[in-house]
Amino acid sequence: MCTGKCAKCIGGTLYPLAAICLICNIILFFPGWSTEYVQGKEHENESLITNEVKYMGGLIGGGIMVLIPAIHIHATGKRGCCGNRCGMFLSIAFATLGVIGSLYSFVTATLGLVNGPLCEYTEKGLLVWGTPFKSADGEFNNESYLFNKELWKECVQPKGVVEFNVILFSLILAASGIEMVLCLIQMINGLFGCLCGTCGEKGPV
Repeated sequence: MCTGKCAKCIGGTLYPLAAICLICNIILFFPGWSTEYVQGKEHENESLITNEVKYMGGLIGGGIMVLIPAIHIHATGKRGCCGNRCGMFLSIAFATLGVIGSLYSFVTATLGLVNGPLCEYTEKGLLVWGTPFKSADGEFNNESYLFNKELWKECVQPKGVVEFNVILFSLILAASGIEMVLCLIQMINGLFGCLCGTCGEKGPV
């Protein structure tokens, strides 16, 4: 496959992946499909959102920082069989930005899955807010909660927050992982395009 067509394909594939990261991160701000936890009305206006959601890895990293390179990479691929040398060179820089963004998204999503959600749970007979599955200070950290669904019911509020976080963080993790691979491929593809130049068929002189 020519480097230009490859760039066009990569750019087009990055669009829906960036959209998935953006949308999932935004939805994560509304656990239980409610706005009350963002507003934190009952807790002196302190938001009750999982920290990894606040890092906005999917919104900034896998979303915006990948969407911008996707636009340039896709546009470069549409310029011709291999685009132009300058465009392919710039695509390397943009793809590097995409790698950084997707890596940030991947790491925050991983942490979100490993640490578990911020929720209300019972500790010593009292209802408290915290991260019960987090290894550093959690109550139920003898084994990963991801492999023991019986522990999920320990989170009383927001309702269904564990399933909510696991599904959405998993989607961000998968999407950002694919974004990272595609951007790395484009870095190599851009290098070949920059060195080889146009590979379009030449017309009669």
